[in-house]
Amino acid sequence: MRRHRWLRRVLIGIGSVMVLLAWYMLAMAAFGARQVVLPELTGKYQVGRTSFEWVDAGRADPLDPHHGPRRLSVWLWYPAPADAQGAHPAYTPGLWSKLAFGAPAGWFETDFGKIRVRSIDGAAVAGGRFPVVVLEPGLGFAAPQYSALAESLASHGYVVAGLTPTYSANLTVLGGQAVTSNSQGNPPDAGGHTGESQRTGDRLATEWATDARFVAGQVVALGGTGQFGGKIEPKVAYVGHSFGGASSLEACRVDPRCAGAVDLDGTQFGQVVGTGLAKPFMILGAEDSCTTGTCGSKATDQGGEQATATQLLKASTSPHWLVVVSGAHHLNFTDYDLYFLGRPLRSLIGLGSIDGRRALTIQNDYVTTFLDHAVRNAPPATIDTLRTTYPDATLTAPR
Repeated sequence: MRRHRWLRRVLIGIGSVMVLLAWYMLAMAAFGARQVVLPELTGKYQVGRTSFEWVDAGRADPLDPHHGPRRLSVWLWYPAPADAQGAHPAYTPGLWSKLAFGAPAGWFETDFGKIRVRSIDGAAVAGGRFPVVVLEPGLGFAAPQYSALAESLASHGYVVAGLTPTYSANLTVLGGQAVTSNSQGNPPDAGGHTGESQRTGDRLATEWATDARFVAGQVVALGGTGQFGGKIEPKVAYVGHSFGGASSLEACRVDPRCAGAVDLDGTQFGQVVGTGLAKPFMILGAEDSCTTGTCGSKATDQGGEQATATQLLKASTSPHWLVVVSGAHHLNFTDYDLYFLGRPLRSLIGLGSIDGRRALTIQNDYVTTFLDHAVRNAPPATIDTLRTTYPDATLTAPR
C-alpha cells in the first residue's frame, strides 16, 4: 500500500512539472509573438533603406576557401523626406531571417517576423548632402542586428552603410544564397591578446578595415549616380561594435577621408593600438569591460583589455571621449536590447540590468553627438552636455 502511495505521489509530481513546463512554453510563445517596434526616430528626417552586393574585384579574399574576389553585402540606411511614405521592409527579409536563433533557443526569443522597422523600403533621398558612416558589426553578427542605431543616425542626416563581413558573420546573404562563417573568418582565438591569438586578431582587424574602406569608397561613388546623385559628401566616419569597433579605429587610421571613429565596447586590435589615432574618436564601454582603459564596476580584466586600451590612448594625438554605461553589458550595444528573451536564454546572453531602450537611447545620442562634432564641426562642448542628460553614463572628456 505504501509503495502505491509513493508511486502516486511521483506521478502527480511529474504531471505537475509537465503542466508547468507546458504553461511556460505557451507563455514564451505568446511573448515571442508580440510585435516589437524599433525606437522612434529622433532626427528631422524619415529613413529609407536599400541594399547592395559589392565585389572588390582587385582583391583576392583571404577568408574564402576558393580565394575568389571579396564579396560583401551592404545595407544602406539614408535620410528621406520628413513626409515620405511607403511600405516598411521586413526586419530580416528572406534568408536573413535565419539570423534568429533556431529551435530550441528560438522558442525563447522574439519572432523576427514580428519586429517592425521605421525605415521605408526604397524611399526617395531627402534634399541636401550627407556624410557617410560605415557601420561594422561584432564578430559573428550582421548589419541588420544594428538597425536601431542605423535608423537613428540616418534620421540625423547620415548615410549609413552597414556591412556584413563575409565568412566572419554567422550568416550573410549573397547572390540569393546564405553564406555562413568559417574558421578563417571567425577564428576561435581572435579575441585574445597573447601570442598567436593577438596576431590572429590583428590580421582579421586589417581585413575588416579594408572591407570598411572599400565600402566607404563605394558609397561615396554613389553620390555621382542615380538616386544618390549629388547627395553624398566625401566625408566618412567609422562606427563599430565589438570586433567591428576595433576595425573601425583601424579603418580610420588608414583612410585619409576619415573624420572620426566610434568603438562600441570593442577590445582594440591592429596597428592603431601601437600608433594611436590622429583623428577624433569615442569609445563606449560596458560596466563589465575595460575597453575604455578604465575597468567598469563589474569588470574582471582577464584578456588584457585595459593594457591594450591604455596603449591606444597614450599613443593617440587626437581628442577622444570615453564613456562607461552603467548597467550595460556587451550586447546592450545591439538590437538585442529590443528583443524579448525568456529564461534561460536571457541569462546566457551578454545583457546587463539596464533597460534595453534606455541603453540604446544613451548609445545613439552619444554616437550622434560625437559624429556631429567630428564630421560637422559642432562644438565639442555639445558632447559634454550629455553628462547631465545621462547620469547613468560616466563620461571622460579629452585630457
